[in-house]
Amino acid sequence: MLIAGLIVAAFLGPLFVWRKSDSPSVARYGIASAAAVVGAAVTPIGMGQCAFAEETSGVDHVLAWALMAGGAWLALIITQSVFDKLDGKKTGGGGVAGEIRTGGYRMGWWVPWLLLSPTLIILAVFLYTPAIQTFTLSSKLTRLGAPRSKDVCFGNFSELLITDPVRLVAYPLLAIGFIYAARLWVTRSTPDTWSRRGADITSVVAMLSAFVAFYAMFSAGGGGQVAYRPVYLNTVIISVGIVVFGMVGGLAIAYLAFRQIKGGGVYRTLLIWPYAISPAVAGLLFFMIFDPNAGIFTYTMESWFGIDVPNYRESAILAQMAIILASSWKIIGYNILFYLAGLQTVSIDQVEASLIDGASARQRFTKIVLPALSPITFFLLVTNLTYAFFEVYGTIDFMTKGAPAGKTSVAIYEIIRVGVNNGDLGRGAAQSVLLFLAVIGVTLWQFRTSGERVSYGGS
Repeated sequence: MLIAGLIVAAFLGPLFVWRKSDSPSVARYGIASAAAVVGAAVTPIGMGQCAFAEETSGVDHVLAWALMAGGAWLALIITQSVFDKLDGKKTGGGGVAGEIRTGGYRMGWWVPWLLLSPTLIILAVFLYTPAIQTFTLSSKLTRLGAPRSKDVCFGNFSELLITDPVRLVAYPLLAIGFIYAARLWVTRSTPDTWSRRGADITSVVAMLSAFVAFYAMFSAGGGGQVAYRPVYLNTVIISVGIVVFGMVGGLAIAYLAFRQIKGGGVYRTLLIWPYAISPAVAGLLFFMIFDPNAGIFTYTMESWFGIDVPNYRESAILAQMAIILASSWKIIGYNILFYLAGLQTVSIDQVEASLIDGASARQRFTKIVLPALSPITFFLLVTNLTYAFFEVYGTIDFMTKGAPAGKTSVAIYEIIRVGVNNGDLGRGAAQSVLLFLAVIGVTLWQFRTSGERVSYGGS
């Protein structure tokens, strides 16, 4: 199995160079092939080829091949960057790698690295080293306080996935094929036609198919597998809800607050202050508001309007809505702050010209304001998703503790519940690695899709 993966990597190396390089040669094909083999072999050999042992399952083999593919791809990216440098192509950060001139002084390439060394040391000690330890811990069966641990290779990961390796590979490949087919349709269709409209709708459906594919890849539980599919679904629902409500609400309030009103500075400051509190405090506040026994909202609805408010912790929909509302309220001040700053960059000349041309308020907003805010919107999309993935634990813990029946248990809550509360460090580390890869994947997807539509000041 390992040899087969290395052979595939050896053939993919030259193919990568042929597609990326302007001047491919036999020597470069050989170097790329060797680099791909080395990149693919590092992890499985370092782990002692445990994923290809006789007692391992087909899912373990698939995970090992995926890791080998990632290592080969990273090695090829580095190799291609070296080829580009030899060809004289400009790459990002070239100013740092070369000589820096400032005023009458000249600094060598080592000066920036010397100045950055304190920060790099801190990052290495407090960020990169714990991250590496988490990856190592994810391959072990260990308990909090236990004197020994056992290597389980990919066991902590494979128990989160379906047991059929064929379907495990087929689902993402089908989604990827659907996405590329939709993109091909978009590129070959004429703008402002029914074909382009159909292609745009198909592209959206294709993107959603990726989320469906991941949903099908995770295990529903039973047979010794962990029921991680509900956790994934909860994470998607709550995260999307937080991002949509937080960003749409932040833009709407910022657009209203941007108008010149008396005491506007104080008013805008009061709108921003929720961001200063912690997610745990936000959860506590909304717990006091919606508590079915002594909550302010419950008391007001019953005493003033005679409406019996149901217990939100007994309904999956109400519980998820309460978490989304509390988390959106926490992040909305952050969004307002950036949107207020962005609205100051909107061209007044364009707005006045549109007024003269008879454009309505909706047309001015959609054609002028929104495109001008696209860089800030893209930035907030990334930061809001990061917040929704990582910083909602305190809110959930105070409001629902994952209830009812785990319907508000998202990925980060499940990581802390399994790894800290239950003391199962290996499984908790595996789920944290999974969440880390998900955030990286979603961020790259945003840069490939949303990033292409961002307009930076007429560039």
